[in-house]
Amino acid sequence: MEEHHFLRMLCLERKRTERSGSPFMLMLLSARGAFQGSEGERAIRQIVSAVSLASRETDTLGWYEYGSTLAVLFPEIGPPEENAKLIIGKATTALQKALGMEQFDAINITFRIFPSRDVEPDDEDIDLVFYPDSSDRHDSKRSARLLKRSIDIVGSLMILAVLWPVFLMIAALVKLTSEGSILFRQRRVGLYGASFTFLKFRSMYSNNDPKIHQEYVSQLIKGQADQAKSGQSGVYKLTNDPRVTPLGRFLRKTSLDELPQLFNVLSGEMSLVGPRPPVPYEFEQYDIWHRRRVVEVKPGITGLWQVMGRSKTTFDDMVRLDLKYVKIWSIWLDLKILLRTPMAVVSGEGAY
Repeated sequence: MEEHHFLRMLCLERKRTERSGSPFMLMLLSARGAFQGSEGERAIRQIVSAVSLASRETDTLGWYEYGSTLAVLFPEIGPPEENAKLIIGKATTALQKALGMEQFDAINITFRIFPSRDVEPDDEDIDLVFYPDSSDRHDSKRSARLLKRSIDIVGSLMILAVLWPVFLMIAALVKLTSEGSILFRQRRVGLYGASFTFLKFRSMYSNNDPKIHQEYVSQLIKGQADQAKSGQSGVYKLTNDPRVTPLGRFLRKTSLDELPQLFNVLSGEMSLVGPRPPVPYEFEQYDIWHRRRVVEVKPGITGLWQVMGRSKTTFDDMVRLDLKYVKIWSIWLDLKILLRTPMAVVSGEGAY
């Protein structure tokens, strides 16, 4: 199968798995120069012959990268702990017989299973091999992404230049009204699962127990959050969090606690517009399809969720808004969201 057809098949299989949870396996065969010239053509024919004997009719062989990497897609493999070793053993044995040990050893063969069974937030959590559509979309919008980054830098510097007295005032009030540091630093999950230090003005008492929020987030992601716990009908967020200071409630209501994230934007960890970055314990409980919100675009300070409901939307609806943003993203859309954000902040709707 040609590269663009195979990658499309891979993306469709990933999206099916994101909904069904049924895992699949991908075998990648790569070697520099091994698939070029007359010898390369012969090796390809031998691989195709071997794979056809070791695979099912529903399995697909094609180019992952034309001329350098072949791939075999094994859909619906069932329980990986039971079937993965059998598939790997059958495929590698067939290839050894077809190619011979010398040629077999010259080819780098790797097997990957989607979804991974032990995903934890770290710099190499998300295997981008399964997201070729993401890289393709980025490459096709290279100029727009450069412009987006320019807007991030210029916009952040302008806001900092205008609001520096507000920064100083909030910093002084935070320090005077409760013990602890001025800034709240927290590990968050960014683009491609890479973690970074997220900044906010501290709105909580120091040395608080995060368990109350962890439990609520867990219920929210599973769709089991009782709206009554939020303290207000139709609101999907803790609105009566005892850990929040009186000043913190005002900062959260006006979103002024988010201002230090402009430094995250300047450092390239965030953008002015994008999905909100999750905390690690939130990310660990994501369904498979939820993870796409940290694969597609860089996290942001504001986004569709903030201007279209905020805490009045369910968690799944929030993720759908993030994925919708990715699908229709443009510089013009970013500008419209930025222009609508001040009104959302002033109204305070959904902010707690």
